[in-house]
Amino acid sequence: MAFIINAFQRCKALAKLQTPVNDKCLGVLPCYQQIRNKWPDFRMKKDARKRNTLKEYGVYKLRYNALRKNNIIPLEIQEIADKEIYNCPRDASITRIVQRCQVTSRPRGNVKRWRLSRIVFRHLADYNKLAGVQRAMW
Repeated sequence: MAFIINAFQRCKALAKLQTPVNDKCLGVLPCYQQIRNKWPDFRMKKDARKRNTLKEYGVYKLRYNALRKNNIIPLEIQEIADKEIYNCPRDASITRIVQRCQVTSRPRGNVKRWRLSRIVFRHLADYNKLAGVQRAMW
């Protein structure tokens, strides 16, 4: 057992010199292998970035928009709000967020409560993996 641990430590030391180490699986990644992230594909990663931008700037954009469309306040303040809303990122809009399946990143046919596509939802419901879901029987 001690031999295996020592060999693992030697491999880890060599890996620091040559290739990146993946701490989650405690193994050495070859140089040609892509380092993956937690998203199924690039579209899901992009959508997560948009959600974070909305979380950060959404409140400000909503307030600026309310100031901009208010007819009672002076025009100077409305113009300032116009400039501020122009400086906010475009991804800070709720319409740019796409509801995607968390497993497959499929954009259509999602069950909103579980954030899963209908295909994955049915598969998990068939094997009793979702709490509170029963297969229809009559």
